[in-house]
Amino acid sequence: MGTAAGGVGSGPRYVQIADEIVQQIRAGVLKPGDMVPSESELVDRYGVSGGTIRKAMVEVRASGLVETRHGKGSIVKSRPPVRHRSSDRFRRSLRQGGQAAYLAESAQSGAAAKVSVLYIGPMEAPEDAAQRLGVPVGAQVLARRRLYFRNGTPVETATSYLPWGVVKEIPELFAENPGGGGIYARLEDHGHEFVEFVETLQARPASKAEASELALSPGAPVVHLIREARTTEGLVVEVCDTLMAADQFVFEYRIPASD
Repeated sequence: MGTAAGGVGSGPRYVQIADEIVQQIRAGVLKPGDMVPSESELVDRYGVSGGTIRKAMVEVRASGLVETRHGKGSIVKSRPPVRHRSSDRFRRSLRQGGQAAYLAESAQSGAAAKVSVLYIGPMEAPEDAAQRLGVPVGAQVLARRRLYFRNGTPVETATSYLPWGVVKEIPELFAENPGGGGIYARLEDHGHEFVEFVETLQARPASKAEASELALSPGAPVVHLIREARTTEGLVVEVCDTLMAADQFVFEYRIPASD
């Protein structure tokens, strides 16, 4: 076996090795699309056992910088720039300017955005969405399910649930492209003025199906975000159930310091 490579820090040996591999990725020594050296190559390079290398690769995968492909090993991800989601992303001025939030943010960061519509149509309201909308569980609602891409990489899925009584007179909400400013602009066009958007976030590991849909490694971290769109009349006219690849987003909120 070869001698251990230099430049690793303190801590358990597998952590040192993982840190060095991560540093090589961030420094561009290992570039997007490159294969991470195989287990046997890393055993020779660092003079350690295969078990130590396997522990190190668990840490590397947890960084979100690589993906594992069956039969091929670990590959450095082609990661687009991280997008900020701030507390003012639903400003009325953006909607009036014809920009939906996701497309507006992507344009600001210089990324190429794409939205793929997976389903639009009636659906029985699931329990959580029904409670938030104030309708019976199983009541008919309009569901709009989308998959969002950034520079060709799937980064987010979202399903909007809207009360049938609200949407049945707004034909644009049944179209793949509801028009400039997105569904919130169309709701406002029909008299539903928004007063606030309330978001609940939870970080957790992706399920197998979720990881597949977002092209993530099994168990990769995701952020589950649920948003309620509330009107001046006290109604919740949309519940949006969103799942995001955690390594693709930074969440930025502006919190008032006074009443």
